[in-house]
Amino acid sequence: MEIIVTKKAPAAIGPYSQAAACGGFLFLSGQLGIDPKTGALAGGTIADEARQACENVGAILAAAGLGFENVVKTTCYLVDMTDFAAFNAVYAEYFKSLPARSCVAVQALPKGGRCEIEVVAGK
Repeated sequence: MEIIVTKKAPAAIGPYSQAAACGGFLFLSGQLGIDPKTGALAGGTIADEARQACENVGAILAAAGLGFENVVKTTCYLVDMTDFAAFNAVYAEYFKSLPARSCVAVQALPKGGRCEIEVVAGK
């Protein structure tokens, strides 16, 4: 197993890594809409947070030599399903290869986030 770390995405806020590569796949830990420069959630809207979460995913993929086109599966977590359309609009800008996806509502996310994106990519 190879641990992937980049300063271009937020540091892990617990005992885990940003990503781990194993068996030809890259498994990204869930990414919140946290700005890696400030450590705070980006903007004030679901679109702002979703965009930053996608940027964080992209930075980790790039650190592993991959891109969004390598993503085979995402799991998305939303605190409020009324944000689904706004989240999807931003998500579609990044995940153009249409990977498989699950999207579920959760009661809460770390740091008060409104969305989180978890990714599996093929190397």
